[in-house]
Amino acid sequence: MTAEHFSVWAPHRDRVRLTIGPTTHAMERDDHGWWHAEIRGAGDGTDYAFLLDDDETPLPDPRSRWQPAGVHGPSRRYDHRAFAWSDAAWTGRQLAGGVIYELHIGTFTEQGTFDAALDRLDHLVDLGVDFVEVLPVNAFDGTAGWGYDGVLWGAVHDPYGGPDAFKRFVDACHARGLAVLLDVVYNHLGPSGAYLDRFGPYFAGSTIWGPALNLDGPDSDEVRRYVIDNALSWLRDYHLDGLRLDAVHALVDRGATHLLEELADEVDALAAGLRRPLHLIAESDLNDPKLVTSRDAGGYGLAAQWCDDLHHALHVALTGETDGYYRDFGRPDALPDTLRRAFFHAGTWSSFRRRTHGRPIDPRRHSGHRFLCYLQNHDQIGNRAQGDRMTATIPAARMLCGAAIVLCSPYTPMLFMGEEWAASSPWQFFASFTDPDLATAVRDGRRKEFAEHGWGEAEVPDPMDPATVTRSTLPWSELNDPAHRTVYETYRALIALRRAHPDLADPRLDRFHVDTHDACLVLHRGDRRVVVNLGGASATIPLDRPPGEPLLASTEPEVTGTHVTLPPDTFAVF
Repeated sequence: MTAEHFSVWAPHRDRVRLTIGPTTHAMERDDHGWWHAEIRGAGDGTDYAFLLDDDETPLPDPRSRWQPAGVHGPSRRYDHRAFAWSDAAWTGRQLAGGVIYELHIGTFTEQGTFDAALDRLDHLVDLGVDFVEVLPVNAFDGTAGWGYDGVLWGAVHDPYGGPDAFKRFVDACHARGLAVLLDVVYNHLGPSGAYLDRFGPYFAGSTIWGPALNLDGPDSDEVRRYVIDNALSWLRDYHLDGLRLDAVHALVDRGATHLLEELADEVDALAAGLRRPLHLIAESDLNDPKLVTSRDAGGYGLAAQWCDDLHHALHVALTGETDGYYRDFGRPDALPDTLRRAFFHAGTWSSFRRRTHGRPIDPRRHSGHRFLCYLQNHDQIGNRAQGDRMTATIPAARMLCGAAIVLCSPYTPMLFMGEEWAASSPWQFFASFTDPDLATAVRDGRRKEFAEHGWGEAEVPDPMDPATVTRSTLPWSELNDPAHRTVYETYRALIALRRAHPDLADPRLDRFHVDTHDACLVLHRGDRRVVVNLGGASATIPLDRPPGEPLLASTEPEVTGTHVTLPPDTFAVF
């Protein structure tokens, strides 16, 4: 019987003990604050926890790989080598030219599990997307939630199926040619089960969402390593193709080498060893091209970043909403200007922030594929009071005009699950904390937040009500409805067109031009032209040459010489 090694970092504790069932084992401290124990017979599937100093409440392993009893229970040993992968021939997907599909495992299917999601992967293949981006699957308190309140970053949420189920999901995606990205949260921990600070100086300050990590203070080297090792494990042990890094603007790191730069360097090294591309995609509110500038040129070297300015400009142009952070995007030139340069706020005044914000990109140096463009995502839907999708406000035909812009742009398109058929289901904020006081605080806080914007208490869904999860679950049966099917076929055709005509996927921003004619746009994409009428009446749009027959159109356009006439809320690709 071989001895199994257990270890945990607790540099300022005088005693650490390991518990396995009713038995307690002493651990030995090394010179770096790590505690170790060798235990015979404690192999795969063994439940264990740690006792710190004289505490008698066992705590889960901060580096736990499996939490079948929830975030307050013991950790379980899990051997990554035991899974039988079938994707040895997988070589990955490059981001340039790709299309991303964002989904939440808990509401993607009625069952809300990885195994149930397998039955819907062929739908994604038929749609034509290249990447599946999965919202966080790390362990969080309760059964249902968005995943951004995770506290054990290396353990797959057990109600979704646990670690083996996630690997089956990734393996099945790769078998179908789909790359998999995972949303990870390193800027804060959730409010329930965040025991890291009991082990060591993991925390330094807080964000609006919860405690923040100590990335640059005393003993921060091991904390940084905690983040980097977690990221590398997802990519290596779960065969993932990349990570989406949540709200990196909330990472406080004043060191000479920012955590993001260090992480990108380590991930690139891993990619070289695995011989397939690995992508780090940041969610950032900074509008700073440094994130996606190569390290050779003094940047952090991330693969891409979400671009909310593109979303905001599209949202305002399509819906007419100008409240809150949409206010600045109400200018007539906001959409064409943002399409041309990715950032609307680029060293310019932001009325929402009440300060100058952002920095311009250089279209000769920065490829458009490094900026994600989307009409909707989990935040922009879920953080609305009622979680309503765009088609709850505007006709599907108008949304399809936005889809044509996104999918024929030089940016990397991203869809949110159900968008491709104009799903009627909202996507609302929900959680299921087991602590009743915390549940009440979250419920009351949500209602108070929206009461300040004029919403009545009854109008804000209760995030703790299981019915909120049910409402937010995709209604797949709608694909049988002719109106929803028409939307789906249009999305499918746009993605296929992007693949068939390389000009429509060309990410070079210095070769991309946008013309405006009142409320109409013309996107110049090499030899192709994308014409969109967002006005309230039929319009005749001049082009720089006779367009020929349309490759795809939402209605039959009238072509006379170099002029195209389109009804309102329609598009055509020539």
